Amino acid sequence: MTTPLYLGIVGVGGVGNAFLEQLGQLPNPPKLILLARSSQTLSSPVPAYSPSIPFATWEDAAKLPSLVKSDALPPTEIAAFLASAPGRTILVDNTSDLALAQAYPIFLERGVSVVTPNKKGFSEDITLFNDIFASAVRGNALVYHQCTVGGTLPVLSTLRDLVATGDEIIRIEGVLSGTLSLLLCEFMPGNGTSNVRWSSLVSHAKEIGHTEPDPRDDLNGLDFARKLIIIARVIGIEVTRPDSFPVESLIPDELSSLPSSAGGISEFMNELPKYDVKMDAAKNAAREQGKVLRYVGSIDVPTRAIEVGLRHVEKGSPIANLQGSQIVSIYTKRYGANPLILQGGGGGGEVTAMGLMADLLKVMERLK
Repeated sequence: MTTPLYLGIVGVGGVGNAFLEQLGQLPNPPKLILLARSSQTLSSPVPAYSPSIPFATWEDAAKLPSLVKSDALPPTEIAAFLASAPGRTILVDNTSDLALAQAYPIFLERGVSVVTPNKKGFSEDITLFNDIFASAVRGNALVYHQCTVGGTLPVLSTLRDLVATGDEIIRIEGVLSGTLSLLLCEFMPGNGTSNVRWSSLVSHAKEIGHTEPDPRDDLNGLDFARKLIIIARVIGIEVTRPDSFPVESLIPDELSSLPSSAGGISEFMNELPKYDVKMDAAKNAAREQGKVLRYVGSIDVPTRAIEVGLRHVEKGSPIANLQGSQIVSIYTKRYGANPLILQGGGGGGEVTAMGLMADLLKVMERLK
């Protein structure tokens, strides 16, 4: 007999809405019984957990009069609601909320599996990372977070396979920010020249939605660093905290203390052109060596050294030739001098939703 599957989704922004649309295309989707955003929650009435929530936008789903509508629920109440459903339940967290990520052990202890692109739970203090997976074992639940690194690129699953089959990973390096990849490729193309100003590139990327609303969230390198932390932990390197290694920020020191308010963002963008000379100097230094400038992260496994920042890379190399995509090169004992390379686009709502859907399908198959 097939076990009934129930689903709760938190986060209905760009990724969440794309995910809902893709759910509606499944032949036998799980029953959606909770849909939550930052300020409101929709849920199926108990104890019947019927009707289920339609796979539609928030506005359309909220029109169903029989659903229970409430303010935002704390993670503990969401966990209790999902755990009480008469079957196996799955939480899909489409947010970047730290508080929800910190509650994953509560969900997992109660048998609620977790699928998420939220990096916070896997890159904060190592105790939370360990507690997540220990709680999954105790609760007989599953954790899938492939999309926390590289979008839909199979970075984490490939690394787990390499480790499980006894290969020795020696070094990992790559570009794990599509935004920084795009900016630096336009600032200093792998083939050819460009005289465009760094601040102009950042401004244009912000205008067309290729950066976060506050571009400093891309330029500080911290999101990139979180991905490296997750990679390191998956291969057995216990990085204790997000600040365990230095991360080179592309935010001028003089502008780093501006507030994250709309006014602070506006002031940052207005002041940034004054500091173009620093990025010009970095470009010229790379050019003098016959190389190109890229923002790269690396993990040297024997020494446990992790680095994130601007690097001079050889012209014609895979990293030099990036066109806004992400790339991970994995050097192992079996692969020798020729690394295993994973490369492709890593972001966007529909692409991330596809990666989440792939993880969800794996969980559904294992829970049946």
